[in-house]
Amino acid sequence: FLSVTEDLVRRRAEHNNCEIFSLEEISLHQQEIEKLEYLDKWCRDLKILYLQNNLIQKIENVGKLKKLEYLNVALNNIERIENLEGCEELKKLDLTANFIGELSSIEALKYNIHLKELFLVGNPCTEFEGYRQFVVATLHQLKYLDSKEIERSERIQALQNYPEVKQKIREQEQAYLLKRAREKEEAQRRMQERKDKKQNQMESRLGFDSPDSLQNKENREAEGDREQEMWRTVEDDEEDRRFWEEPTPYTPESRLETHRYIEEKRRAKDSIRYSKKKEKPLQTLVTAEGKVLNVNVPKLQFSLKDDEENNQIILDLAVYRHLDTSLLDVDVQPTYIRVLVKGKPFQLVLPEEVKPDSSSAKRSQTTGHLVVSMPKAKEIILAKQKVSASIKDSDCNTLQKDARSGQIEKLEVDPTKYSFPDVTKIIQEKERIGQGPITLQSEKITETKKSYVAFENDEDVPPL
Repeated sequence: FLSVTEDLVRRRAEHNNCEIFSLEEISLHQQEIEKLEYLDKWCRDLKILYLQNNLIQKIENVGKLKKLEYLNVALNNIERIENLEGCEELKKLDLTANFIGELSSIEALKYNIHLKELFLVGNPCTEFEGYRQFVVATLHQLKYLDSKEIERSERIQALQNYPEVKQKIREQEQAYLLKRAREKEEAQRRMQERKDKKQNQMESRLGFDSPDSLQNKENREAEGDREQEMWRTVEDDEEDRRFWEEPTPYTPESRLETHRYIEEKRRAKDSIRYSKKKEKPLQTLVTAEGKVLNVNVPKLQFSLKDDEENNQIILDLAVYRHLDTSLLDVDVQPTYIRVLVKGKPFQLVLPEEVKPDSSSAKRSQTTGHLVVSMPKAKEIILAKQKVSASIKDSDCNTLQKDARSGQIEKLEVDPTKYSFPDVTKIIQEKERIGQGPITLQSEKITETKKSYVAFENDEDVPPL
């Protein structure tokens, strides 16, 4: 059964900064509570307590709430009024739509001298002949019963007829209690039948009901999980139809049975959903052949930029702005990058090989995006500016000064302006012999060399 827990009370005490020792009002309605306990130990200062629409069967563990002024236990499974003598300040008690048939139990409220309002509408006892007269004559302190004010004349008349009315109430109580005893036996029988039927179904599913059960089980497994799931769905629908269409008296037992049936169905669905989620195959990131796949399970926007100037590849992944960085896991490989966002993989094959050890990842302070910089593995030497053919003397002097100061500056020679002569063009076209390779004549080469005798070696010009 479900009872009151400290966690539940603290969650419901948000208006009191989750402090329960000084709590004066709390609402625990619609929490499927079956047993009332602990509140008299945790919340001694309670003045207002809402417990409507639960499954509470007995009023208990509230007798030490000396300051309690209003108790609402409407729409529960309470059958008698008890254990409220200690609630000295109780002014209003709401027992609407319970199962109180033992009307004489209201005599326990005589000690609650401050009780002014009582609600019993919707209980079996309200159908008793002389119900209102009995309550009015029994509880002298009451001002309102079932939202109707008690007039002085009504009280006088009720007191005059009290002995006869009390006798009638006692007789009707006895008849009701006998009826309740039969209802409890019937509920117990139905519950046992349902339990046995469920057990038989379980044994049938597991294959213990016939000699050929093992073969049948193997055949069912061979048919596939989908067909078996459809069969179970049809069976569950049929069970639901039978349960809801079967006529049942409105009793505490039937109300509790309905609640537990709904809870059982909900847990079964949650179990199936969890098993499906658990059995879901893992996302394939690398094929059996070793091929890396592009995967975007978190469905995030991204951009991949080739930064040629810095010889690197930049990935901009639009992760959630307020996502904690601890929920991100970045793994850079030479040919691909993998990012786990809250356990969901994002994987991208890179257009070019990169250096994982030199890569860096950071979050943008404005957008929260994850920016990963990955230097390329293949280094590219960018061309420097070309040096002019004619170098001024002042530039040469500057180079010499820099050399003396220890700063060495290298010059890059333009091969189009400073190159050796093409020896294949020394011989004139008409002197070429045959169609084969060009033959160089020594005389011509000598004359060509002579044409370079006039070359002046300027020491100020650095060597080529």
